Amino acid sequence: MRFVWAVAAFVLAAVMIASGVAQRTLFQGPKIETTAIESAGSASYTLIDGAVLNRLPGAQTLRAAADGTVFAAYGRTADLKAWLSDTEYNAVTLDKDSQVQTELVGPADAAEGDDPQHRDPAGADLWLDEFQQDDILIEPLQLPDTMSVLVATNGTDPAPADLSVTWPVHRSTPWAGPLIVGGSILMLVGVFLYILGIRRMRRSRGPRRKALPPLPDAQTEDQTADLSVEQADKGVISAGEPAKAPARRRRRAFVAIPVVLVGTLAFSGCTADAWPQFGGSPTPTPTETVVDTGDTQPPAVTTSQADRILARISKTVAQADEKKDAKLAATRLAGAPLAERKTNYTLRKEISKEAALSALPASGLKVVLPQAYEGWPRTVLMVADEKKDDDTVESTLMMISQADPWSPYKLTYTGRLEASSLPDVAPAYLGATAVQPDSSFLVMPPADIAAAYADVIDKGDKSASAAQFDTDEDPFLKGVATKRKEQLAEFNKTAKKKTGSLKFAAAAGSEPPLALATLESGAIVAVSVHETETAKPTNDDAVIKLDNNPRAEALTGVKESQTGFTTTYSDQLFFYVPGVGSTDAQIRLLGYSSNILGVKVVSK
Repeated sequence: MRFVWAVAAFVLAAVMIASGVAQRTLFQGPKIETTAIESAGSASYTLIDGAVLNRLPGAQTLRAAADGTVFAAYGRTADLKAWLSDTEYNAVTLDKDSQVQTELVGPADAAEGDDPQHRDPAGADLWLDEFQQDDILIEPLQLPDTMSVLVATNGTDPAPADLSVTWPVHRSTPWAGPLIVGGSILMLVGVFLYILGIRRMRRSRGPRRKALPPLPDAQTEDQTADLSVEQADKGVISAGEPAKAPARRRRRAFVAIPVVLVGTLAFSGCTADAWPQFGGSPTPTPTETVVDTGDTQPPAVTTSQADRILARISKTVAQADEKKDAKLAATRLAGAPLAERKTNYTLRKEISKEAALSALPASGLKVVLPQAYEGWPRTVLMVADEKKDDDTVESTLMMISQADPWSPYKLTYTGRLEASSLPDVAPAYLGATAVQPDSSFLVMPPADIAAAYADVIDKGDKSASAAQFDTDEDPFLKGVATKRKEQLAEFNKTAKKKTGSLKFAAAAGSEPPLALATLESGAIVAVSVHETETAKPTNDDAVIKLDNNPRAEALTGVKESQTGFTTTYSDQLFFYVPGVGSTDAQIRLLGYSSNILGVKVVSK
């Protein structure tokens, strides 16, 4: 009976194991699902909405094929739609039945007869990341539903028509694990029953001894040996030697080993989705975050995006510096940085020994504070560290701005960080709000800071605004005062008998201030100040000569003037401005840069 139960256990175990393995292989179905995307026309761009990408759970794999270069980029859906607002494109969305549909969307606010705009999408600062490949592009993605993907070629030719999105299909087999493990256990039970059956059968027979057949009288030695072999094969125990176990008994000891190995290997292939889940899905516990409002706008850039933008700005400006190309510099510079470099290019063309302005750092970002804003223009504050040849580390403050969705980010303010520490700012993934020029929440509106500081430069402690600035630890004010004193002493050596005068003045620059809020209700504000040095003769017979001023000669084209010269310097200044009611109510200088801006002959 034990043999019957053993055979039944073997059969049932085989069926269970085979069923479990089949659930994980033959009956599991395809592991991926692919949706082909059709084009609605010959538009140059295709926008795949985030809802389409998240139609199925898991990572997405984008596949696009076309002749030539295939381009794809992803970013926030609102940003991509803004970039496409002046052209037509294929909009891939989900309908009310969650089916993928494609429709052609035309330019927003386009006048009748206007042609859609075409531009190469490669290298735009708006993308969070971009990819390019010849003929076919396959890119794994894992994007939330707030982001979309833009697919194109060169911005002029039609977008790739061979387009699809693939998702991994998660199919759980909750009974595969129990069947395989249960079958393995039942297999071991069958082996055990079989061994018990063999053992019982042997014991039931008992020891059986048979009489030896009569030996012939003439028995040779060879016949005796043959008889011993024959008796051993029949299980007869000879008197002279101990009994040896039959060979088949030794082989049975290894019968259970393959069975155990089969179960073990089958069990090792069972993952968590091969078992029934009785506890339900765990519910995440919400944790306290910095942001507790629902109307917070996303930051203008991410940290990786800022790294890429800074590298592009630095590379372009370096190329412009090498070629002395103001037009190339204008693609990545604006405001005071651009004006200063234009002057430097002019000087370097005329003066062989004129040095180039300091190169911009290409990496080393340690602070990224983007404006949290969905519209335009957008502003980002960055601080980058750069190791110099003498092993010192120099930190550079920068403000970059983007005028519209199609424009690249441009450097609008830059200066060397002089403060030992920066005020606390929000992390890059949250961003900061832009402070309006006329804000009344700061101890001084950003629009008034440049003029007030210029008055402090000219009047020092006698200025009405001196008490509002921390002048004790201001290296820029000390440097300007020393420079003016030295220049005046040098001028008086040549202007004997009071034949000329040298006057200094400072005023707010023409560039608008940029300000981003800090965590202490204050703001980091960047402003521009223009310093002027005006040298004039004091009588009709005197002239102002430029013997020791090759810069003025190069910028004016003259060597002397009876009316005099005015030299203008551009100062880019970064301040921390506390909020109203702050315990530290003084405005503190964070960093600055100063370069010559121009020289003009004084008009009569």
